[in-house]
Amino acid sequence: MSERLKPLLADDWAAVDPTLPPILEALLARSAGEDWHKAGTFKDHLLGTYRTLALWDQPREVRLLGLFHSVYSNEYVDLKLFDAERGRDGLRALLGEETERLVHLFCTMPRSLFTRRLAEAGELPEEGMALERPGKPDVLLSTRDVAVFAIATIADIAEQWHSWQDEIFSEFPASTTPRRVSEHWSAALWPGPLKPTAKALSLLSRLARPLAEMPEEWGLPVPPVFARCNAVLSPEQEMAASSLYWQAVTRALPQSSPGPTRLALETAAQLNPFVGEPRLLLAQLALAAGEWDRAAADARAGLDLLSEWGTAWDKRVAWSGWVAWARILLRSAERRRWPDHLAGLNGLGLVS
Repeated sequence: MSERLKPLLADDWAAVDPTLPPILEALLARSAGEDWHKAGTFKDHLLGTYRTLALWDQPREVRLLGLFHSVYSNEYVDLKLFDAERGRDGLRALLGEETERLVHLFCTMPRSLFTRRLAEAGELPEEGMALERPGKPDVLLSTRDVAVFAIATIADIAEQWHSWQDEIFSEFPASTTPRRVSEHWSAALWPGPLKPTAKALSLLSRLARPLAEMPEEWGLPVPPVFARCNAVLSPEQEMAASSLYWQAVTRALPQSSPGPTRLALETAAQLNPFVGEPRLLLAQLALAAGEWDRAAADARAGLDLLSEWGTAWDKRVAWSGWVAWARILLRSAERRRWPDHLAGLNGLGLVS
C-alpha cells in the first residue's frame, strides 16, 4: 500500500500538509460539518475532494481549490460559507492570492457549460476558454486554468456522484427542462439505492483525456485514473458494468452456485476496468474457493484502483472502509487463510 494513503486514512492532515490544520479550522468554523451534501456532509465532500487531489500529487493551490471549491456557492448548490463579493479578502489572506483566484473562478463560472465544452472538444484549448454568462461579462480562462478546473471537476464529481444524481441530473452536463418533484417523486427520494453511477465515469473519462499530455512547466501531474488519462470509457460500457455489478451485489442472479455472480463481476470488471469494487468482490469469491493466487491478484488490483481514486465508486461504504476491506482480502490471500463459517467473517477487522 502506498505510504501516501496512511495519513489520509488516519485523517492526519498535518502530515499531509503542515499548513493545513489552521486552514481546516477556519473552514469548519463555517458549519461545513453541519451542511448536507449528496453522500454525507459538505465537510465530508470537501475533505474527500482534497484527499483525491492529494493522492494525485497535485500542487498545493489545486488541492486547496478542491478543499474550498464551492465555498462561494455555485450554479448547483447554495453553500455560501464565504461571501463572493465581500469575503474575498479574508479567504485571500487564508489561502493566498492565486488559490483564492482559482476558488472564486471555479465558483462563479458556468460549470455545466465548462464541462460540456471540454468534453465535446476532447483537447485543451490553445487560446484558453471564454464562458458566456447571460447579463454578465464572459469568464476568461487560460489554458492552464482549464486543465486545473478539469482536474478539480473530475475529483469533485467522482467523490459525490451516485445513482441519485443520475436521476436528478439525467442529462448532465446538457441543459434540461426543469422537472417537477411532484411528478418525479421517486427520483427525488434521497439517498435512493446508492447504486454506483451508470453515467458519470464515461463523462469524466472524456474530461480526463485532454490531460494525458500537459506542459511540464504547468506543474500539474497527470491524474492516474483512466490509465493516466489515456483511456475513454464509453457510456455503453459504463451502463452495462454498473448494471452487472448491481445484480451481483443485490443477489439478483441465481444463487445455487457462485458461478453467475462471478461471471457478472468478471464481465463488469472487463467492461469498466477503472474501478476497484468489482475486483474486491471477485477476490472474496476466490478466497471462499481457496483460489489464493487469484484472490491476491484481484485484491491487489482493487486496492490499487481505490488508491488511484481516493474515493469509492460504490458509495454504500466509505472509501476508507473499502480500503480496509481490500487490505484484509489481500492479507488473507497471501496467508492462504479464510473463514470456513459465516460467523468467522464477522471476526475479521484488524489490518496489519
